[in-house]
Amino acid sequence: MARISWNQYFMAQSHLLALRSTCTRLAVGATIVRDKRIIAGGYNGSIAGGVHCIDEGCYVIDNHCVRTIHAEVNALLQCAKFGVPTEGAEIYVTHFPCLHCCKSLIQAGIKVVYYAQDYKNHPYAEELFKQANVRTEKVVMAEDAVDPDFSAKRELFDELLIKLEATGTTKEELLNYSEKIDKLFERKV
Repeated sequence: MARISWNQYFMAQSHLLALRSTCTRLAVGATIVRDKRIIAGGYNGSIAGGVHCIDEGCYVIDNHCVRTIHAEVNALLQCAKFGVPTEGAEIYVTHFPCLHCCKSLIQAGIKVVYYAQDYKNHPYAEELFKQANVRTEKVVMAEDAVDPDFSAKRELFDELLIKLEATGTTKEELLNYSEKIDKLFERKV
């Protein structure tokens, strides 16, 4: 089994944290790292002990859920709560940070932002990161890093599609199955 990189390891932690999200619109996870050690983690959700979007729906104002604290801010607040300095640290986020999170990360002294997916990347956030000398880098997750059987599962699905085609399954049905499989494996058609 191949060993995953540090970036993939920390990004996998962020994807795991995102599974704790209580946001119904987008699950996000963030991991703050200093000297190859995790110092905090966060996911997007309501205040501790508060009402959650998964239970009562989002509280949306101007197309933003005001009930949700973003993953990056939750991780930063965890550091503040327990007195852990963030100056010079790095953060791994499942999605590119919003403008407000960008400003918070800069003010907290984060020096590198690693992200897995582009998400409404705001041009001003990108400009602010550059002005503050905060490096941003997209981290591509190897599917096998989280699921060692990923490739075998994908090959099996592809093989089954070929067999379906040989049995006379219509192109429309094959496309439908292919789209479902790609969605299951989070790959674009």
